[in-house]
Amino acid sequence: MSSRPQIKIPATYMRGGTSKGVFFSLTDLPEVAQVPGEARNKILLRVIGSPDPYGQQIDGMGGATSSTSKTVILAKSEQPDHDVDYLFGQVAINKAFVDWSGNCGNLTAAVGAFAISKGLVDPARVPENGICVVRIWQKNIQKTIIAHVPITNGEVQETGDFELDGVTFPAAEVVIEFMDPADGEGSMFPTGNLVDDLEVPGVGTFKATMINAGIPTIFVNAADIGYTGTELQKDINSDAEALARFETMRAYGAVKMGLIQDISEAVARQHTPKIAFVAPATDYEASSGKSISVNDIDVCVRALSMGKLHHAMMGTASVAIATAAAVPGTLVNLAAGGVERDAVVFGHPSGTLRVGAAAAEVDGEWTATKAVMSRSARVLMEGWVRIPGDTF
Repeated sequence: MSSRPQIKIPATYMRGGTSKGVFFSLTDLPEVAQVPGEARNKILLRVIGSPDPYGQQIDGMGGATSSTSKTVILAKSEQPDHDVDYLFGQVAINKAFVDWSGNCGNLTAAVGAFAISKGLVDPARVPENGICVVRIWQKNIQKTIIAHVPITNGEVQETGDFELDGVTFPAAEVVIEFMDPADGEGSMFPTGNLVDDLEVPGVGTFKATMINAGIPTIFVNAADIGYTGTELQKDINSDAEALARFETMRAYGAVKMGLIQDISEAVARQHTPKIAFVAPATDYEASSGKSISVNDIDVCVRALSMGKLHHAMMGTASVAIATAAAVPGTLVNLAAGGVERDAVVFGHPSGTLRVGAAAAEVDGEWTATKAVMSRSARVLMEGWVRIPGDTF
């Protein structure tokens, strides 16, 4: 029986925000995978352990959730006035598919730290003590992101007392600025409306706010689909019929947003758009048992990622939430009280998150200039990942 030995690829396993992923320097990948294509996808699928019909990713680095089935490729930036190019791949769990259609806002928090530690940032820009401002070019969505990474004694500071709901242990705070987060190729509201009637055959017609900011997102009212907005993962993810309805709604919303031409294309675009539901602020108990008071938050939001309710909130969806909340008349703004705001505190299954956003109407078109949030990041393991030599 012939066999090929496993190959080793330098890699770092990192937590960023409420996600985890495998990080690579572009030049450390096999040469055939340093360009987009089938070889790259095959390598990343094998690293993560997909496709896995058991849905567990036992034979790879993935954690069997959308939050832990992620890969990142970084390189010195080819863009002027940027330090690092950041490419994100969302790996499907039970399909042989890597979705390159959007960003991961949570893992963005780890990009700056990785870039500094791997020498992708000019050492002259890294202070001995203080904050290193890392200028990130997000290649998936062609946008600038600024990460403010704390530095102590010339090295990235990872430990600290910043607490992030959805992450068990405190760490150092990393402030992330998403610059011009709206889709630069069209309207922030691609249908031209702040609220639309979304017709979903076999399901119903729903009021929906569809926005391109951070990541394309479809917001509906929780009450319109039979929910309260305080649901936890078990309430949604154990209901196969509910998940199927959400996916159907997402597919029809994607068509209405112009992201796909036919609902059949949604299966190959699972990462975007996201679908979320909103409700006015109310008391509830988070998944950790923590009590969330109506006085702690402005609005309740629940969002699905890769077909399942997220355990906390995607970073990119957080940008969409904050931007929509800043625009009077959207479903998010109305659920948050219908007032003008430049920041929103929303309740999610794991707790709360505050995100600042600035939006303005110019010549009849809404635009967003910046969204800001705090995250944390930490190296969990570094060394090499191994994959069979016949993977590609």
